[in-house]
Amino acid sequence: MIALTPPAAVLDRRGLFRGGLAGIGLAAAPAWAASLGEAGFTHGVASGEPGPDRVLLWTRYVGSGDTPVRYEIADSLEFGGVLAGGEAVASPERDWCAKAVAGGLEPGRWYYYRFVGPRGELSPVGRTRTLPVGRVERFRMGVFSCSNLGFGWFNAYAHAAEDGGFDLVAHLGDYYYEYQRGTYPSAKQALPERRLLPANEIVALADYRQRHAAYRADPDLRRLFQLQPWIMVGDDHETANDSWKGGAENHQPATEGPWDARKAAALRAYREWLPVSEEPWAAYEIGDLATIFRLETRLTARDKPFDLGDIIGDKSAGEIDAALAAFRDGGWGDPARTLLGAEQEGWLAAGLAASRRARKPWQVLVQQVIMGELRLIPSVAEGMRADSPDYIRRRIANGIAASRAGLPVNMDAWDGYPAARQRVLRAAREADANLVVLTGDSHNAWAFELAHGNERAGVELAGQSVTSPGIEGSLSWFAPERFASETVGLNPSLRWADTRRRGYMALELTPARVTNEWRFLETIRTRSTALSGTHRMAVEAGANRFA
Repeated sequence: MIALTPPAAVLDRRGLFRGGLAGIGLAAAPAWAASLGEAGFTHGVASGEPGPDRVLLWTRYVGSGDTPVRYEIADSLEFGGVLAGGEAVASPERDWCAKAVAGGLEPGRWYYYRFVGPRGELSPVGRTRTLPVGRVERFRMGVFSCSNLGFGWFNAYAHAAEDGGFDLVAHLGDYYYEYQRGTYPSAKQALPERRLLPANEIVALADYRQRHAAYRADPDLRRLFQLQPWIMVGDDHETANDSWKGGAENHQPATEGPWDARKAAALRAYREWLPVSEEPWAAYEIGDLATIFRLETRLTARDKPFDLGDIIGDKSAGEIDAALAAFRDGGWGDPARTLLGAEQEGWLAAGLAASRRARKPWQVLVQQVIMGELRLIPSVAEGMRADSPDYIRRRIANGIAASRAGLPVNMDAWDGYPAARQRVLRAAREADANLVVLTGDSHNAWAFELAHGNERAGVELAGQSVTSPGIEGSLSWFAPERFASETVGLNPSLRWADTRRRGYMALELTPARVTNEWRFLETIRTRSTALSGTHRMAVEAGANRFA
């Protein structure tokens, strides 16, 4: 992420939906204290991975052993006529989570679903939607990322539930955070009523499961899961900060065991507790309108990120410039370095080409880290507070030196893998794609125009976080409006930015254009769905630039 979070040495171990759906209200659910030991349905319902004739359904039922639970699908809240059904098993081996793919459904249609326990107990009623086929005039998505429970309330989820007009929810990663209580957020920053469990940094399978349960105790998160089908991509904090195929910045093998064991535990809990498939990447066809590509950039093939601090070290000013220039002209552009890996790159290139052969106007990537090029403004050091932590001083100094050398500030994003980025953008150009990249991770809002050489290759819409603090949290001496304005001025591909507010994106696709609205919540410190403002930008089909 771009936010200047403390390094490992400092971290130590680290409303009701409007309009006639009151029958799906949370009051219909059993007491949520069930998650602390009671039996039965404990954490509501969820759906995800939609297709034109199917959707994946999820619930959790605590029984006395492997317990079959039945699912029912209907076209009304009353369930007067059950249209489809089947069975899933809630097992202690999967932390009592039960998942099933409901098939045989009709495309582009809303459904209601519920689970029935062995004694006739009913889960809350959920609502879901299949993907459309044929002509599609309009498709709307709510887009979220970086939801850190300790920093505040999930008002973005609540606002999206009140909106009620989305066909799909996409979560772009950092669905939860792995840190121990009191680390990120610190005890001073955390809301006392947002109690994180377990208190320790999550490393083992039981830890990851308990952290999932703590997040699913949030009523607004449960509500949005209940009302919408989701597509989810995992970023780094679902395992550990700044993860890659062979490790993570926030993983210490000497005290936390093998990385592969921790990664396996995190993935197992993630797949148990969420309505996700076990496929690391996938494509979703939105009729004749778009193809959505869900990418995996963290755990499968990503090479270890570069660290500017390692390159700069304790060198003198002259030595720093020389070292950065050598890095810029050498290792930084290594064509062997990858985020996606050869297999996923090939799959994506073929998918982009197939989508355009099918004459679909839009090719949409849902993925984790910023693809646009971003250098740090030198003026950010002006007025730095005398009591600023050393790690912030070092990172700002390193970022300014990198910018002076023509290098980006965040090597953990696509900026750290420029050859891999150009391969993706080249594939988009060769396919004549109308590329729209949706991105999370940075905690702030950005709009980039992407290019391959002198050719326009697409646009990137990067969303602000649900609760996690962004750049504004680390640069308390520097006005966020000035930072955004000067950053746009320094970076030619960056067309707009907001580095101050939390919220989510509301994306609308039509055959002629894609329109994105960044929605900014007034607060996250109390429960409220009031907005402080919005910002809209659009791109016309065939333009690969903002209108």
